Amino acid sequence: MEVWTRGQVVASAPDDASRRAALPLVSSRVWSESGRGGPLLWGRCRGSATYAVVVAPGPAPALSATCTCPSRKSPCKHALALLLRWADGLLPPGERPGWAQVPATADGPGTGDADRVPDAAAAAARAAERRAKVAAGLDELDRWLLDQVRTGLSAWERQPWARVEGVAARMVDAQAPGVAGLLRGLPGLLARTDQSAWPARLLEALAGLHLLVLAHRGLDALPADLAATVRSRIGYPVARAAVLDGLGGPSVADRWSALGAVDSLEGRLESRRVWLWGSASRRWALLLSFAVPGSGLDDSVAVGQVLDATAHRYPGAAEHRVLLEERREADDTSPDWPQAGVVETQRAWAAQLAADPWSTRMPAVLRAVPVVPTRPGEPWHLADADGTAVRLLPGATEPWPLLAASGGRPVDVFGEWGPSGFLAVRVLQPGSALAAPRLLEVA
Repeated sequence: MEVWTRGQVVASAPDDASRRAALPLVSSRVWSESGRGGPLLWGRCRGSATYAVVVAPGPAPALSATCTCPSRKSPCKHALALLLRWADGLLPPGERPGWAQVPATADGPGTGDADRVPDAAAAAARAAERRAKVAAGLDELDRWLLDQVRTGLSAWERQPWARVEGVAARMVDAQAPGVAGLLRGLPGLLARTDQSAWPARLLEALAGLHLLVLAHRGLDALPADLAATVRSRIGYPVARAAVLDGLGGPSVADRWSALGAVDSLEGRLESRRVWLWGSASRRWALLLSFAVPGSGLDDSVAVGQVLDATAHRYPGAAEHRVLLEERREADDTSPDWPQAGVVETQRAWAAQLAADPWSTRMPAVLRAVPVVPTRPGEPWHLADADGTAVRLLPGATEPWPLLAASGGRPVDVFGEWGPSGFLAVRVLQPGSALAAPRLLEVA
């Protein structure tokens, strides 16, 4: 049995919440009677109760797993943690104990807990229980938000991390990990904003959280796409199988050009955003992957690659994230991309915010001229012919390569548009097969 890498384990998770929840459980102190033998891994994991976990890994990412925890995810966080321990070489060989029954597989049922048949009523009860827990946590968050506004924002200049960590941890306990991530991003917002502008940006972010609380309270009355967006921002999980079954709408078969990628570190996980443009559908698609630091991110789709593939979109208003199936190298490998000026892209960003008020980024290709600041310390801009400009956000390098590639003329620049400006990722040049300089390695 070939041992999986950490990256392969992380890629097998059913959703982002399971990935994050599995990491703290890799510690040896919560495991007992763990081991490996033949085709099986096993162990008992201690949490609010002690759960018996058995995993039968095949060639990655194929596996079957069973766990006595109440989760219906497959694999659950305990099974993912057991796989991570295996990838780290922490499972000793041994004799399989009697309680470690063979999990169910695609060829037939297993024994023991793997024979459990999903109970629709029980699943609905668990969903209602989770929603009540989330609602209670968000009510507490709303009181905290009102306190921030009532007492004033000046204190945020001192130790902003300490101000958010307690309430962020409470959101994790309330099963709202997406909200916890938004809260933990607030101190960085202060660091990235001009000294005179940070109070307005912070107030805007706090108002966005308050709007999210109100949206969750009225979740049943929202349009389906907007309700899915609210659930996603809060951190409700979405199973891969549901996405492939059409939860986000009909699948789209198209020719996809990978125009750019951005790597970032989010908490204890590295993430990679690969942006694709569909030649026929004229729509963007996002491949999002995660990995534990040091294990390597998914590189199955490279920048500059052109694929024929079927995209299954995640649910939500203005949602770009997809899963790709049936992908292969396109016969025509010449890349394709849209072009827009600054004004057109501003309008597209306004439309995205109308559909999803919590958006933080939008892919775009700007046809614009780089503008060098006239005074030290001023930001660079990209400008239309009429002078309408957008601020260039600082990246991993200075924007001089962008100016050199343009020669002072309009140039196609792929990047991510956000509330503070435009993050330039790559210069696109016709006929170059995207061989032009990549401006940004890590965001």
